[in-house]
Amino acid sequence: MTPLEVEDLSVRRADGHELLRGLSFSLGPGERLGLVGESGSGKSLTALAVMGLLPSGMAASGSVLLGGTQVIGAPARRLDGVRGRVASVVFQEPLAALDPLMRVGGQIAEPIRRRRGLRGGRLRAAVLAALSEVRLPERVARAYPHEISGGQRQRVAIAMALACEPGLLIADEPTTALDVTVQAEVLALLDGLVTGRGMALLFIGHDLAVVADVADRVVVLKDGSMVESGRTRDIVREPRHAYTRSLVDSAWALEGELDRLAP
Repeated sequence: MTPLEVEDLSVRRADGHELLRGLSFSLGPGERLGLVGESGSGKSLTALAVMGLLPSGMAASGSVLLGGTQVIGAPARRLDGVRGRVASVVFQEPLAALDPLMRVGGQIAEPIRRRRGLRGGRLRAAVLAALSEVRLPERVARAYPHEISGGQRQRVAIAMALACEPGLLIADEPTTALDVTVQAEVLALLDGLVTGRGMALLFIGHDLAVVADVADRVVVLKDGSMVESGRTRDIVREPRHAYTRSLVDSAWALEGELDRLAP
């Protein structure tokens, strides 16, 4: 079954203003697709529309099939059976996604309990295994989100997203709030987990260099519209649209500057 099929997706505000228009793409089992564009281009809005999580006052049209289930117009009860099981999201700021009043272990335990029906010692063992998979020590289970680092919080968010064993992981700028060293560690972790589980990945970012390291195909968004799409290596080597060329030039310029500053 195809994890994600998006056809002519548009998102409008209540006043009729179109924020996202005519977006179409698909993602097969095990494939990796990157959505790239500047702030306000519609990247995160696409992720929210795909998961049926648009804020009040916004409406989507077109078609979004998530694991074969139509998201557009679907009741919340139907989508509750899809979220987590078919697709999960890792958001940009884990501190906002985690409950500040609940210990980390409890937050990871909840989706595992719902998905696998575990209790007691078996549930605790599964929580510790989930922490180990994202390379976190057992003591993190007893901590509150504010007591661990930003990189550790993002690893917790990844563990929670994978707890229900989804076929599709949506990573919405998961490393933007992290420093360069931690960013590289989290990206390597994501790469290994996605590959090991044979999952599809929708990776969202504003940095083409980062997206290119992760995704096999790329969709370039600007002002709510797709301006270019194709294989990542083709986009990087021969961008056709002026906006894509500017992203590529910026990525190469940053790469050159980092090489110059390297010891």
